[in-house]
Amino acid sequence: MDPVSELPSWTYVAAVVLGYLLGSIPFGLVLTKAAGLGDIRQIGSGNIGATNVLRTGNKPLALATLLLDGGKGAIAALIAAQFSPLLAVIAGGAALLGHLFPVWLRFKGGKGVATTLGTLIAINWMVGIAACLTWLAVAFALRISSLSALAAVALAPLYAYILGTGPQVIFAAFAAALVWIRHRENIARMFKGTEPRIGKKKAE
Repeated sequence: MDPVSELPSWTYVAAVVLGYLLGSIPFGLVLTKAAGLGDIRQIGSGNIGATNVLRTGNKPLALATLLLDGGKGAIAALIAAQFSPLLAVIAGGAALLGHLFPVWLRFKGGKGVATTLGTLIAINWMVGIAACLTWLAVAFALRISSLSALAAVALAPLYAYILGTGPQVIFAAFAAALVWIRHRENIARMFKGTEPRIGKKKAE
């Protein structure tokens, strides 16, 4: 049972604030600067996520960024889950907002795919794994990272509806909408046939 009614109001505020602050840590920027690769925002697409970090040619650094960006959403949700499953969803949503709009970078953050998937795994591992498998399947078939991400998050609400709870469906739909909005330039390039494929460098 989820004793929502018994939770004091400060727990909701704490979940939002701590989730947002944790999510707003720009790991891609921190890691590339620490590795002496400069400001990731001046490289490739200018995004702070793992895909753009990969454009530096440093695969271990890109993997670390992917895991940390996913991990911050998962950690926020797992900490809040000690109080309530609903609070986990709220904290995960706040972490996603922190990643997309980090206060440290004047609210210009990443695209939210890794953080969304990490949060989904934390709040419902079946939904999260299903979304990750969708990403892998589309990536293997079509070799377009952005399309894989869009497919994964688009199907996540359906997976949550089948395998999860109402709040998890709401989170998945909320995250999907944000991720699709943040990928609007990728979507435009896909229509033009200019979106880069996995394994090919893109200096954009």
